[in-house]
This record gives sequence, C-alpha cells and structure tokens, in this order.
Amino acid sequence: MSAATLAPVKARGAPFRVMPGFKLSLGFTLFYLALIVLIPLSAVFLKTFTMTWEAFFTAVTSERVMASYRLTFGASLIAALLNVIFGGILAWVLVRYKFPGKRIVDALVDLPFALPTAVAGITLTALYSSNGWFGQFIEGVLGIKVAFTPLGVVVALTFIGLPFVVRTVQPVLEDAEKELEEAAASLGANSLQTFTRVIFPTILPSLLTGFALAFARATGEYGSVIFIAGNMPMVSEITPLFIITKLEQYDYAGATAIAVVMLVISFVLLLTINLLQAWTRGKGQK
Repeated sequence: MSAATLAPVKARGAPFRVMPGFKLSLGFTLFYLALIVLIPLSAVFLKTFTMTWEAFFTAVTSERVMASYRLTFGASLIAALLNVIFGGILAWVLVRYKFPGKRIVDALVDLPFALPTAVAGITLTALYSSNGWFGQFIEGVLGIKVAFTPLGVVVALTFIGLPFVVRTVQPVLEDAEKELEEAAASLGANSLQTFTRVIFPTILPSLLTGFALAFARATGEYGSVIFIAGNMPMVSEITPLFIITKLEQYDYAGATAIAVVMLVISFVLLLTINLLQAWTRGKGQK
C-alpha cells in the first residue's frame, strides 16, 4: 500500500454545509423578507409620521375607533380561547380514536383555509340570521341573536381560526409517547392526573402556538366578518373595516395611524405569547 494511501486526509478549513451557496441564499432571504414585510410596514409608519402628535392621538382614540378596538381584540381573544379548547379536543379525537368518517372530518378541518373568506361570511350569515337554519332556532328558542351582533363576529373568527390550533396540536399528539401514559397509570395515576401531569405539559407549547396563530389571523380578518357583523358603528364595527372606511375617504394618514396601533398591540401580545411559550418549553426540558 502506497504512502499516499496511508496519509491522513486533510481536514477542511470551512465547516460542511448541507445547503450550498449559503451567502447567496441568506442574501435572497433577507431581500425577500424586506420586500414583502419590512418595506410595507415601514411605509405604514412613515405615512403615520406625517401627522402631528395631536392629530395622531385624535385619530386613534376617538370613541368610534376605541369601540372597534374593543370588539376586534376582544372577539379575537374569545375566539382564540374557544379554538384552544375545542380545537384541542378535536385534535385529540382525530389522533386517539377511530370512527366512521374520520378522514372526512379531518379534511373538513382545513375547509376555512380553502374557502374564500367572503364565501365563508355569506354562508355564516345565511346560517345564523333570524331565518337561517341555525339562527331561527337559536333566536326563537334561546332568544339569542347571532347575526349582525358582536356574537356573530366571534362565530366568524372562531370558524377561521380553528384549523390553526388543530394542525399545531395534532402532530404533537401523534408523536407523544403513549408509554408515559401507561407508566403513569401503572403508578396509580387516574385519568385526570395523567392528563394534567403527562399529556397537558407536552401539548401546552403547541396550544400556545395555535392560540397565537388563531389570534393573529382573527385580528386582521375582514372578509368573513363584514357580512355577519352588520357593521354598525359603536356596536359591531371591526377595526379593519374602519381602516377601509378611512381609505375610501382618502384619509390615508388616519388609516395608517389606526393600522400602526393594531400592529403595535398585536406585536406586544404575540411577543408575550412567544415568551410564555419559550418559558414553558424551557421549564419542560428541566
């Protein structure tokens, strides 16, 4: 055997990378991110900066705008919480049980993703109006009016946010180790203890992720809400609709001012949720 064969292979100076052209890929990623996200957001802030502080404060704190904030963020929060509860249950059923029509139910979960938002809004309005299939019984028997009320906004936001929770929790449940549940049962834990101490800590980060996604989608939702909301000022008028109204009145600075407030509030809430999610994951790894 020759000496060349026995010679040690010289180590490479640069670390091995799976994806070639890292610098080019990183540059394109940053450029695309700036083009799609950063530049439009910067334009919103720059347009808002053309206003005086007094004009900005007046535009974003008027009584009608404050009412739209309360409805938009309040309904989004309620809808996201409902989706966490019922979306988690639905994900559990789809993963842990076998029943006829399971594939159909699993496919229907993604319906809000595929359905145009305007079609969803019209359909929900037709179902929950006073003479609709559901609305005539809910209003006639229970005396609760759904369509053209804030409750209708919650229904629409719950509909469009459900898939986010189901699709984030479902893979975690599929990968969960059932042996841990069996071990807990063999050590004397009942069903409630097994859920609270074994299952729930495992799916909590995914639940928080689904909540954040559902909440973020709900705060900016427009198409599926305007039909069922009724758009009555001070009652069922959402903030995205109010921004559209400002644009139709050529009040671009006022529209961007309200949009900036929504961006800041949404960013703070999502940052809080992400920090809570990171803390939960770190606590679970200890």
